[in-house]
Amino acid sequence: MFKKLPKSFRNFYFLTAFIFLLWMLALDSNNLITRFQMSSKLRSLENEKEYYEEKIEEVRKDHDELFGDRESIEKFAREKYLMKKKTEDIFIVEEQD
Repeated sequence: MFKKLPKSFRNFYFLTAFIFLLWMLALDSNNLITRFQMSSKLRSLENEKEYYEEKIEEVRKDHDELFGDRESIEKFAREKYLMKKKTEDIFIVEEQD
């Protein structure tokens, strides 16, 4: 049966390398498919991390603005939550894209 195979396929080193390659591609727990999936998941998680770090910076800025002096608290409430005094009217102007 082995006589029908070409001589290079009967070589011990070729068979060993082929079995090792097959093992690394499909059978091992750290195979190439799993490693590719894990690296893509890592990239997506790093993108999420950047997004949340930006949001944390925005929240820190708002926190510093909110817990400043009395005038900054009033400015924050007026801009973010559209609060007003009893004698005031608010007009909201939105820009169109």
